[in-house]
Amino acid sequence: MSPTVISGDGEAKYWLDPEIELAKNYRYSRKQLKQIESLIEMHYNELTSTRQKHFRS
Repeated sequence: MSPTVISGDGEAKYWLDPEIELAKNYRYSRKQLKQIESLIEMHYNELTSTRQKHFRS
């Protein structure tokens, strides 16, 4: 699972492992990407925990 962010402004996909990294960007500005990455960092544990639960079942 890799987080994908979609809005009216654009779309971005991030890898979580081995580190948070932008995989794809369509139309988001650099400033928006930094904000998205900050949110991913803040919720990193939740995202990875959900991914582990998803793939265990």
